[in-house]
Amino acid sequence: MPHHDFDLLVIGGGSGGVRAARMAAQRGARVALAEHGRMGGTCVNVGCIPKKLYSYAAGFAEDFADAAGFGWRIAQPPVLDWAALKANRAQEIARLNGIYEGLMTGAQVRVLRGHARLAGGHTVEVAGEDGATHRHTARAILIATGGRPFVPPVPGHELAVTSDDMFDLPVFPRRLVVVGGGYIGCEMASIFHGLGAEVTLIYRGEQVLRGFDDEVRAFTAEEMRKAGVQLRLRSDVARIDALPGGTRRVTLQDGATLDADVVLYATGRQPNVAGLGLDALDVRQQASGAIEVDEHFATSAPGVYALGDVVGRMELTPVALAEAMALVDHLLGPAPGRPARRMDYAHIPTAVFTHPPIGTVGLTEQAAREKFGAIRVYRGDFKPLKHTLSGRAERTLVKLIVDDASDRVVGLHMVGADAGEVVQGFAVALKCGATKAQFDATLGIHPTSAEEFVTLREVTRR
Repeated sequence: MPHHDFDLLVIGGGSGGVRAARMAAQRGARVALAEHGRMGGTCVNVGCIPKKLYSYAAGFAEDFADAAGFGWRIAQPPVLDWAALKANRAQEIARLNGIYEGLMTGAQVRVLRGHARLAGGHTVEVAGEDGATHRHTARAILIATGGRPFVPPVPGHELAVTSDDMFDLPVFPRRLVVVGGGYIGCEMASIFHGLGAEVTLIYRGEQVLRGFDDEVRAFTAEEMRKAGVQLRLRSDVARIDALPGGTRRVTLQDGATLDADVVLYATGRQPNVAGLGLDALDVRQQASGAIEVDEHFATSAPGVYALGDVVGRMELTPVALAEAMALVDHLLGPAPGRPARRMDYAHIPTAVFTHPPIGTVGLTEQAAREKFGAIRVYRGDFKPLKHTLSGRAERTLVKLIVDDASDRVVGLHMVGADAGEVVQGFAVALKCGATKAQFDATLGIHPTSAEEFVTLREVTRR
């Protein structure tokens, strides 16, 4: 067998890459990881973590307003210190960057600083920070470079920003236009509205949050409107122009115009494959640029693997982590006393941190009808107990979708406070194949919103 510098060389220091490198090294493999940016990837630096921190920040504005109904008198109107929020976020992200660095050091993974590219069979070139290019060989190479925001080439697109920029804007935008109705666009619209911006969201489709349950989409859109976010559906941008003083003028295809301090494009993400040298080994890609892989994450090039957002399956941090562990078991065998892990994409829960947030696991109503034919739908919406005193008009939606033949709950959806926390627990039940009868036999915790899932008795529709 040819000698290689490493058993595994990982390109990309995000969630999936770091997990694969650490797990492989702990099994005794010689591992290197190449990264030219901050450790932790999108999730830590410009994704999940800062997004959730800013969502908390936006939530305080709601709490201040709600407090009056509970007898609290706030003497002076609260004021957002944007610079303090940014500084505190940056400090926390730097701490997490250090933890990721420490994970690599602790596992004895060699970190190669620089931009890596495939340079031949089992070979990677790293353009290092010292200005030199270094070649390394490995028995297996893993591409885990994630994704990046996509901005369509509309006239003036260079005047817009992406989600990567939103957490560190020099000045807080009093007027924000968000282009895109996916989960990132809706989250950013909700968060910055909560922080005090006047927000307009533009989406060319019929309804926001394509891919989610239709009832969840409509309910969330209405709650966003009630909160004060302006939604312009079936609309798109024709051009963006710069006005004196830094204002951006957005001209829509129907001729209407909007002025904003910041225009955010949240129109999807694309695989981060530029400069990877995929052509050198004829690594097959989909039309989107995503790297094609088989069930074991092997690409068309011998010895080259890929996982996470760069393969374009489910672009979620926990998915990348699970894929990494399945790959390590495939390459090195399972840990002693454990079965080999395989990736299962069924019943993966997710949350959208709009205000109110969404939690979902399993199938949408439409997908369940297509798969099972006969289904039962149970749903309810209500004013949460908190808002009986706060006076806020926000409502909560809970929804169960049941396969009629087996009585199994195949979809569970919630829009409301702490939806992600609630749905995470119910995801275990769906993974175990829980039936509606078992939901009915489970006692609720009163008074909570979560108890509604075990007290839904009347079929809404079949």
